[in-house]
Amino acid sequence: MEKENRKKELEASLKSLDTEEFIDIHFYRPIGYRWALFFKQLGISPNSVTIASIFLGVAAGILFYFTDIRMTLCGIFLLIWANSYDSADGQLARLTGQKSELGRILDGISGDFWFITIYASICLRLYPEGWGIWIWILAAITGFCHSKQAAMADYYRNIHLFFLKGKAGSELDSSTQQIKLYKSLSWKNNFIRKFFIFFYKEYTASQEQLTPKFQLFFKMMKEKHGDNIPQGLKDEFRDLSKPLMKYTNILSFNTRVIVLFISLLINKPWIYFVFEITVLNILLIYMIVRHESFCMKLYKKLL
Repeated sequence: MEKENRKKELEASLKSLDTEEFIDIHFYRPIGYRWALFFKQLGISPNSVTIASIFLGVAAGILFYFTDIRMTLCGIFLLIWANSYDSADGQLARLTGQKSELGRILDGISGDFWFITIYASICLRLYPEGWGIWIWILAAITGFCHSKQAAMADYYRNIHLFFLKGKAGSELDSSTQQIKLYKSLSWKNNFIRKFFIFFYKEYTASQEQLTPKFQLFFKMMKEKHGDNIPQGLKDEFRDLSKPLMKYTNILSFNTRVIVLFISLLINKPWIYFVFEITVLNILLIYMIVRHESFCMKLYKKLL
């Protein structure tokens, strides 16, 4: 009975089986769940766990500067540990009901700290080997692409969760709401919150700019149905969106770090940059085209 209860509690700590990846379901989520239970007993907040993951991820990135295989293996271990905390913070928030706006933003930027450090370490590692300034240019292009890939993967997952679980089960935000919130806050009384919202409103706006047909469909749907979206429409959207969830997972963490780890272990970290710029960008474009296509079809049905 206790084992069954644990299984149900683990499933409750997940966002949804639709949006979870195989490695996450069978590795990171079970580990994250155990961390979440541990932190829950200690009374540690989800945001504290997120901050701890930032330090672990940054430490991992620093170790990737060194060519010593032992340093690389330690960095790999730390990055896996950081990602288990990144899983645990969300699971802890869902288990304890401690979801927060700051938590959502912190969770979104934690990976940025990891990968900025990783990119800088790779550049410093390769710079003396004849790459010169070109490795920094390659890293800058890769970082820009990475930000778009991660942002759209996050956006499509939250759109899917909105149609699966409703607003309460999703973190789908709009730039309009964030701009209003930003303007309502004062720098004097809400400096930290306003600082984070400044960047978050730009983040949501960039997601919306790449999804014009979805924005048309979503606006029309809200005008016609408000918050009472017909179940048939929800099911149709979910059926069309679900096949794309495997691509959002590829664009997120696991696939990219497997390539990162391999490239570091064979001492050719530049391969990782090339992989992001080519393979992952092609996948991103394909995903956007597919998503926009079925959103336009659904929009025309609402006319």
